[in-house]
Amino acid sequence: MTQNGIDANGFILEVPDAPVQSDFQELLRDLCSTLVAEAPLLLDSIYLYGSVARGEAVPRVSDLDVTLVLSHEGSSPDLENIEALRKALAARHPEVVKIDFDIGHRAEVLAADNLFSWGYWLKHHCRCIWGNDLGQRFAPFRPSRAIAVAVNGDFEAVLNRYAERIEQTIDINEQSLWQREAARKLIRATNILRYDQDRNWPRTLDEHAEQFARHYPSMKTQIESFLVLAKTPTTSVKEFSTQLRNFVQWMAGVRVH
Repeated sequence: MTQNGIDANGFILEVPDAPVQSDFQELLRDLCSTLVAEAPLLLDSIYLYGSVARGEAVPRVSDLDVTLVLSHEGSSPDLENIEALRKALAARHPEVVKIDFDIGHRAEVLAADNLFSWGYWLKHHCRCIWGNDLGQRFAPFRPSRAIAVAVNGDFEAVLNRYAERIEQTIDINEQSLWQREAARKLIRATNILRYDQDRNWPRTLDEHAEQFARHYPSMKTQIESFLVLAKTPTTSVKEFSTQLRNFVQWMAGVRVH
């Protein structure tokens, strides 16, 4: 395996098959037992992704990123119940800054049209911690811009929504959380501007920023600023929102090589 998690054949090998760090084991036990107890017929499988999945998380600094695959499309009450459970888990576990749920359902995940989005995501970013490991149904994917677009092609709408939330939120702690999350999403979304000849796949935020700066050196200062904000939000709401909207507008107008 290479330094960036790509094997000799160009396959992405992102998530290690190793025990989860001890600092987060009780949280994961609580997560699984709570979700299974409260929604046993709704859940198909539970997955980790991000720093906890990779064994690189820092207690009280990192997020817990979770993908939930439902057995069928959830109703509004189903999703409201899951959101309530997420908030309760976050309140009980200060060892992570926040808990995020990405939610899909089995038919959606296995649909041929979603091969480069859900299929790639489960195969190369997620480790199953409960239920049916649907990632095993997919062959490994080679790095490509098509996959990057499938995963982050919605960046313009998503990041503009973040800007609106940040502008409308008056709670300082929420503003910081939204800024951090928006900066992380933006940095990952820059992968859609990868060149066709790029073989490696960026794994961490730093690797995403490095790849972007290599291709677009005139924007190096901007991406480095977002990298800082992704770790420690410090700027004002107005400044961050303006910076975010300007970068998104620039990205939307770029012609990729």
